[in-house]
This record gives sequence, structure tokens and C-alpha cells, in this order.
Amino acid sequence: MKQKLAWPVELAPQEDGTILVSFPDIPEALTEGETEDEALAQARDCLIAALGGYVAARRTIPKPAPAHGRPTIALPALAAAKVALYVTMRSERVGNTALATRLDLSEGAVRRLLDLDHRSHICQIERALHEMGRQLTVSTQAA
Repeated sequence: MKQKLAWPVELAPQEDGTILVSFPDIPEALTEGETEDEALAQARDCLIAALGGYVAARRTIPKPAPAHGRPTIALPALAAAKVALYVTMRSERVGNTALATRLDLSEGAVRRLLDLDHRSHICQIERALHEMGRQLTVSTQAA
């Protein structure tokens, strides 16, 4: 399963001159900036925070809709890997404790692997995905 983790955003100029950024697929994610560039820069942190809330609440991560010409915000590589692990665990119905047992880790260690704010080692996430029959790949595209 190949999954692209870049969500489209909508930019809306406000009366005060700021630019409001919203994610149609993630209604909890709202931010703004003084300029379009600043608003888009803020959007990445906003996306990480919102998706971290989904993981903490054990909610399904919404799949990104097609961009249809809208700008998209992609997750940084580590956060994308963590989201991929979380999505895989949910689809395979593997809980933290079960994955911890498979990896010979504590449940807390698995919790940290899923924490988008924790600086995990990518090789640990690769190992966890491999244990569930998945492979983490990275592709690049023009900015």
C-alpha cells in the first residue's frame, strides 16, 4: 500500500490582512499567517499537532483528498513514518502492547514511536513496519 501523506489546504484572506489556512480533510487544523508564505509555514506545524491529536485519541487519520490545484502540506519524514506506522497498526488491528511484544520493547517505547513530537530513530519505525510486513520508502518531488 503506497500512501502519500500530503494534505491539501485552502487559503482564505481575512479582513485584518492575515491569511487563514484550513485543511478540508482535518477540520481541527486551522492556522494563519501575515503572508501566504508564513501561513503555509505555520500549516506544517499545525498539521503535525492535529494529527498528533488524532493519534492520542486513537482516531482514524483522514486520507488526503486530491489537491485539485490547491497547495499541499506534507509531513516531515519522521512524522510521516510515525503516521504510516500508526495507520498500519490500526489497519492490522495491532495494539501497542502486541507490537511491543513482537519487537521485544516496552509498551511505552511503542507509544513514543507513535508520538509525533518525540524524536525517535527512523530505524525503529522501519523495524516496526517490517514486523508487520510493510516497508518504509521515501520519495522526493520538486517543492
